Amino acid sequence: MSKLKTYKFSDLYEMSSGISSKPEQAGHGSPFVSFSTVFNNQFLPDELPDLMDTSAKEKNTYSIKEGDIFLTRTSETLDELGMSCVAVKDYPEASYSGFLKRLRPTQTNITYPKFMAFYLRSYLFRKTMNNNAIMTLRASLNEQIFSYLDLVLPSYEEQVKIGDLFFKISKKIKVNNKINAELEAMAKLIYDYWFVQFDFPFDFAQGKPDPKGKPYKSSGGKMVYNKELKREIPEGWEVGTFETIATIIGGSTPSKAKSENFTSNRYMSWITPKDLSLNKGNKFITRGEWDVTDLGIKNASLKIMPKETVLLSSRAPIGYLAISREEVTTNQGFKSFVPKENYSTEFIFYCVKNQIPKIEACSSGSTFKEVSASTLKTINISIPDKGVLENYNNISKPIFKKQNLLEQENQKLSELRDWLLPMLMNGQVTVSNDELGLTNAELGNDLGMVAEETQEYKYTK
Repeated sequence: MSKLKTYKFSDLYEMSSGISSKPEQAGHGSPFVSFSTVFNNQFLPDELPDLMDTSAKEKNTYSIKEGDIFLTRTSETLDELGMSCVAVKDYPEASYSGFLKRLRPTQTNITYPKFMAFYLRSYLFRKTMNNNAIMTLRASLNEQIFSYLDLVLPSYEEQVKIGDLFFKISKKIKVNNKINAELEAMAKLIYDYWFVQFDFPFDFAQGKPDPKGKPYKSSGGKMVYNKELKREIPEGWEVGTFETIATIIGGSTPSKAKSENFTSNRYMSWITPKDLSLNKGNKFITRGEWDVTDLGIKNASLKIMPKETVLLSSRAPIGYLAISREEVTTNQGFKSFVPKENYSTEFIFYCVKNQIPKIEACSSGSTFKEVSASTLKTINISIPDKGVLENYNNISKPIFKKQNLLEQENQKLSELRDWLLPMLMNGQVTVSNDELGLTNAELGNDLGMVAEETQEYKYTK
């Protein structure tokens, strides 16, 4: 068990406010650390996204060096206050916003920057910051608060081990997210080429779709005007609705007054729009906050939907999408699409996603907007040739599978980090990478792996 030592925050860091810039300075000049950059990042990005026209004197006064910590010093809400971001390298020529506080170390080998990044975003420290913030019209932090805040830290050597471990985990998660973003862009591009622009690959000599063929429409493929869609579609394609490609199922809510309808144990997942909002950025979902019992399913007449169902939030708000990894139920805020024979989850996902503006336009309601199943069944869509769908499935399924695996890996890494963090911070345990079974290769030290991972799925028009 690691021995902990208590320090005064103000003894370890010197606090300074950032530059009070004018609007005409923004958008050009030298790199600049903004409020949003600090709020959205645990570590400063390698390349700062913002610019500010600053003088040599300002760059010197508001400099950014390795080990500097930046805190959001003012906000309309306590949740956005005191969010930290750490510099793990020097940023020559850069400066930082007046809405931030810079904490610069005054001593060496006491605090390790990568460790402090996780320490300052931990639940307990965030709670301490919120409890000590000043709330008037806006929440704010000042130097006085830090004069009586304590830091309880393990040894510097232990901080290095902890900080490096969690930095590698965060880096791996970031790499996985980058891979998935590239895969998503690729998958959407293929769908748009094939089913929006109608440039699916086609063998004109044999008169049938072929993965090695030429793009249909731009190569002169026959197009036919369709009155329902008010546009041309490929010859042989038909017009249908969402009901043509999927069974549309709504959800419901068991009475929460009866505790026996729900269970804290994992049983049958019950998904709400809130769960999808918390899952934002991911394509797949396994479960939500609540599970329902057999009694809850019976009492609410819940429909159990198979894995690979496309879930669409149909009210408050409309338009959140996810694919179920396992069997699920939902509340009434959903219209879920269970694929019919010959139609894949992958095709339905983008088909629905592309129609969200039209779905929103068809919504109604005074308190909040909602779209009904009957309305969804009236939205016309083009129905592709069977051969086109088969070829699309062969290309899209490996992409979706890879995305699913990377999302699950990120979930496991995040759970591992969140489980270990409080125990490592308070010295309950000491853990090395080897003990966790996390090799450097597994943690993705080489960002070049992004190109290697996506190479297999490249698609050109």
